[in-house]
Amino acid sequence: MLSDIEISQQNKAAPIAEIAEGIGIQSQELELYGPHKAKISFDGLKRINASKHNGKLVLVTALTPTPAGEGKSTISIGLADGLRAIGKKSMLALREPSMGPCFGLKGGATGGGYAQVVPMEEINLHFTGDIHAITAANNLLAAMIDNHIKQGNALGLDTDNIFWQRCVDLNDRALRNVNIGLGGPINGTPRADHFNISVASEIMAIFCLAKDIADLKQRLKKIIIGKTKDGRYVRAEEINAHGAMAALLRDAIKPNLVQTLEKTPAFVHGGPFANIAHGCNSIIATKTALKLADYVITEAGFGADLGAEKFLDIKCPIAGLTPSAIVIVATIRALKMHGGVAKDNLKAENVEAVRKGFENLQAHIENVRKFGVPAVVAINQFVTDSKDEINAVKKLCEQCGAEAVLVSAWENGGKGATELAQKVVELAQMSNHYAPLYNDKMPLRKKIETIATKIYHAGKVEFEPIAIEKLAEYEANGYGNLRVCIAKTQNSISADAKLIGAPSGFVLPVKDVRLSAGAGFVVVLTGNILTMPGLPAIPAAEKIDVDDEGRISGLF
Repeated sequence: MLSDIEISQQNKAAPIAEIAEGIGIQSQELELYGPHKAKISFDGLKRINASKHNGKLVLVTALTPTPAGEGKSTISIGLADGLRAIGKKSMLALREPSMGPCFGLKGGATGGGYAQVVPMEEINLHFTGDIHAITAANNLLAAMIDNHIKQGNALGLDTDNIFWQRCVDLNDRALRNVNIGLGGPINGTPRADHFNISVASEIMAIFCLAKDIADLKQRLKKIIIGKTKDGRYVRAEEINAHGAMAALLRDAIKPNLVQTLEKTPAFVHGGPFANIAHGCNSIIATKTALKLADYVITEAGFGADLGAEKFLDIKCPIAGLTPSAIVIVATIRALKMHGGVAKDNLKAENVEAVRKGFENLQAHIENVRKFGVPAVVAINQFVTDSKDEINAVKKLCEQCGAEAVLVSAWENGGKGATELAQKVVELAQMSNHYAPLYNDKMPLRKKIETIATKIYHAGKVEFEPIAIEKLAEYEANGYGNLRVCIAKTQNSISADAKLIGAPSGFVLPVKDVRLSAGAGFVVVLTGNILTMPGLPAIPAAEKIDVDDEGRISGLF
């Protein structure tokens, strides 16, 4: 059996100019990054977005992740290919992978089997440099803050209240807490600092939520970098950092065009994690795709309690988007794990475990319904799935008013997703009552409690005193109308990674909050969530290599 990277490397990709021509992008509007990658120029974006055409937006989400895997990207790509197979003009709008997980535990994020976006290894490693530009813009602001302090600190910044943190696009736990400015006055002012992974930076959120360059600059201006000794918030514009930051992001903000193995066009642009950020690709890429295709397939990270909630409560309201349908991905393997089966025993048929684990999928089905968007369950098929297990899931879905469709896109590409494609077309024609879960006027604590009780099924929320103090301070400073972005473990609907299935009535502990004024939300830190991951005992990096001809291996 070929690995994902071997399947990708055996594929003969079409010149990206041909892919662009097929969706109406003119050759002079392409900025090529080799033969198979391109960005769309500002002139091209302006022309395309002047069109009155608007396609239908389809979100792909999933049940709570397990080590068995779920395959949202695989289903997203297979669905886009499947729509083309039944004669529909479709396109993908996906996130770009962070390098951290590629070298850590999770691996790459370009789909799998015969449902992949290509060139797989280039997308996973460096791509067009977007995340590097975000890292540079983030760290430029950090450098300018420390330089301002050293050069006299005219703004009176309190070095014990600098909110802005540095970042790097790797899993490096040793950088979570650091001391900087050591070695005497020539090296700056000593203070404590922290590193986040780049995809958790507010710059990544701003990048993905900005509507254009002008909006990007306005959002960069609004970043709160810290406080003065008398408690006044200081913004990035006060140290004149926003212009240079925008200049670093000038090329990055243009969407990246690539293709699937079956030549379906795909924008892969922006990459925030959904457990520690808002988990959605860029608004610019999504809205541009909707002008070019009749059906745009996008994906939000991790389970529906994280990525889908943030897509529906943060991205859609900010962008003015209304999704036409939602696909909830599940696997028999994951259901068995939620039913208590160990990873080593997943190949054995166990219908009872599937039934028990279904409570997790049911919770996500019920949660998605709360947003008023038609939804379908996609069973991502594995060769070890038995007919009885598959039928059990279909029957359980039917009993809770949902339909489940079997998808074999990993093995068969678009042909394995045509039934799902037909169902999505049907759902997209249905009446839609989409609405976010909360409104801007709700107090911040009420917004957090609404998500915790209605989506996570918590019994109550317990706020640490520091979180209560900060939330009150944010509201007093005029930030009470912001959205909330809850940072929580992806491994459970609760904040406790060990609670599988569908826990309810638990206490959600809010440890701290962070103000992301430029992004337009407050980040809520729950449980033991970390914004800088670490590497596992055996990092995936140990298996990655490159041969004398430049061919990469070991990336999955």
